[in-house]
Amino acid sequence: MENDLINDGTFNYIEVGEGKPIIILHGLMGGLSNFEGVTTHFPPKGYKVLIPELPLYSMPMLKTTVKNFAKYLKKFIDHKELDDVILLGNSLGGHIGLLYTKMYPEKVKALVITGSSGLYESAMGDGYPKRGDYEFIKKKAQDVFYDPEIATKEIVDEVFATVNDRIKLVKTLAIAKSAIRHNMAQDLPAMKTPTCIIWGKNDSVTPPDVAELFDELLPNSDLFWMDKCGHAPMMEHPNEFNAILDAWLEKNKY
Repeated sequence: MENDLINDGTFNYIEVGEGKPIIILHGLMGGLSNFEGVTTHFPPKGYKVLIPELPLYSMPMLKTTVKNFAKYLKKFIDHKELDDVILLGNSLGGHIGLLYTKMYPEKVKALVITGSSGLYESAMGDGYPKRGDYEFIKKKAQDVFYDPEIATKEIVDEVFATVNDRIKLVKTLAIAKSAIRHNMAQDLPAMKTPTCIIWGKNDSVTPPDVAELFDELLPNSDLFWMDKCGHAPMMEHPNEFNAILDAWLEKNKY
């Protein structure tokens, strides 16, 4: 999928299909390829799927915040001249989608969050990160999923490289702190945008009670559970994830 990356001089992104725009927002350690199931499934159904590469490690340190990523998303949506977008975010991406929706509700037709930060997350747990300890990083990467086999060597290598790059590590920690500081519990009750919450029952990063709290605080939300599933449902069970989202979009005529 990385070969499909478009660079138009301002943004790097993947774009597949024509029709109603679904913008996918990846997480802190999540690659664009994590959403391959979504980019395959939805374009034939009349959707244009776009995945912008978020500037997690290229923004100046003081601007490396959830709010500035939401502003970056606004620039991308304006650049592409899109309206009535459907935002789909996993982990940090869900948080960015929530904040963008709060800031620019008129631009968002619907919001989909899965394993989203914004209320609570355990990040990488205590002791994160131990630089140079490959087995420790491997275990942490495996813990993100219900099935540890989903954490391929390629995924572990990428996380290991990130935490052993001093600048990326500092920015990773800055983003995690920004996400914790930018708690959205007070904002959610005023957000009327239709929201689909898809959550893994075995998510240890953002546990199931986080999904229940999102559902309780958001006035126009639907919560769907996925069994034997961790923090990245669209990776662990792409077909089931697509079926849930498909049915929700159809039911609401999006």
